[in-house]
This record gives sequence, structure tokens and C-alpha cells, in this order.
Amino acid sequence: MEDKMSIHDLFKAIKKRLALIISVFLIIVTVITLISYFYWPPTYEASTQILINQKAFEKEQLNTQDIQTNLQLINTYNVIIKSPVILSEVITNLNLDTTPDLLTNKISLISEQNSQVVNVIVEDQELKKAVEIANMTAKVFQEEISVLMNVDNVTILSPALDKEYIKPISPNIPLNVVIAAVIGLIIGVGITFIMEYFDTTVKTEMDIQELVGIPVLGLISPITQKTSKKLKRGKKTSV
Repeated sequence: MEDKMSIHDLFKAIKKRLALIISVFLIIVTVITLISYFYWPPTYEASTQILINQKAFEKEQLNTQDIQTNLQLINTYNVIIKSPVILSEVITNLNLDTTPDLLTNKISLISEQNSQVVNVIVEDQELKKAVEIANMTAKVFQEEISVLMNVDNVTILSPALDKEYIKPISPNIPLNVVIAAVIGLIIGVGITFIMEYFDTTVKTEMDIQELVGIPVLGLISPITQKTSKKLKRGKKTSV
């Protein structure tokens, strides 16, 4: 038989093993859904916003040069916020059972282009703890930056809030189900393709023709047990 499988052959194989594909699909979707609901711990996100600006005197407004200076400082401040100097004090104040290296993995900093606002985002399996870490990080940074750099240009715009309606950011169950469905279909079709590709048994007269390279001249229909009994009775009657 030919080593290559045509698209038509593949569709025939899918139709023949449709039950297998559906079974694999359902198993994978069911397993991923159960894991997402019962075994995947939820992760919550809390964020607080801080504003980096120069200390303005009475009736004095910031000029363009001051704003550019603030924007250049943001990169430096982003490093300081996640430094052991800040996070060690956060851990001490909140009595956390962790280290600065582990805590920094929970914290991410985002600032829009040409914006002086920095979002301190914390992820944790407990919403209350995520809120506490985010607010304490902003507070400690605001206090320590005046000591570290002798400046007073950090303002907390909006603290993180602990609200009951806040939902976890993960697991995203609908997305997980969609991904599981796609994976299930791919695996099911893949198994079908492999089984069909490596199946070298001869099933039809066309397989024989392809195997020996000689056209089929005739076919012998299979004789059922009922037909065989009729033939035997006919022979006995004729005798």
C-alpha cells in the first residue's frame, strides 16, 4: 500500500474512529475542568498606584524638564521597590513567612509610556494578603525613598482594596476548557492518524491491488452460515 495518506483517507479514518476521537476529547476536557475547579488553587491580584513627581512649592507648577526627570527616575525607582531593602521591611511589618527573593516573584510593576504613575501589582492565593503586601510595599517605599535618595516625590494615589466581589485572575476556567478541547481534538485525530498509518492489514480488494500491483479481475462474495445451510440442503435434495 502507499506510504502516503491522502486527505480523503484521513477523513475516512476519522469517520471510522470517530468514537475514539470523541472519547479522547471528553476525557481531556473533563480532567482539565475538574483540575481547574477542585485542584488548581486560585490566584488573586491587588494593585496600588503611586505617583512620582517633584516636590512642588506653593503656587509653583512643574515644568517639562521636571516631568522628564521624573520619567527617568521611574526605572530607578522600579528597581528600588523590588529591592531587599524595601521587601525585607515589608516582610517584617506583615510578619510574612517568606524571603525577599520569593516575594519579588509576586510583585510586578507597570507604568504607561510617558506616565509618572506606577502600578504596584501583587499576586497571591489570598486576596487579603495580596492587598496587604501591595499597600505595605507602597508605604515602605514612600518612607524609605526619602532616606535612600534624599527626595520626597512619591505620592500614593490609590491603595489596594479588599472587596468581596473581586474574582481570582486564575484559573481561567472557560479558557482552560477551550484549550483542553483543542488539545483533545488534536490528540484524538493524531492517535487516529498514527493508528491508520501503521495499520498494514489488508482489508479490501483495493488494498490487494495496491499491494501486488495487479488489477482485480473478480470478487468472491462471502457466504453466510444461512446461505451455507441452504446450499447443503440443495445438494442433498438433488442427490
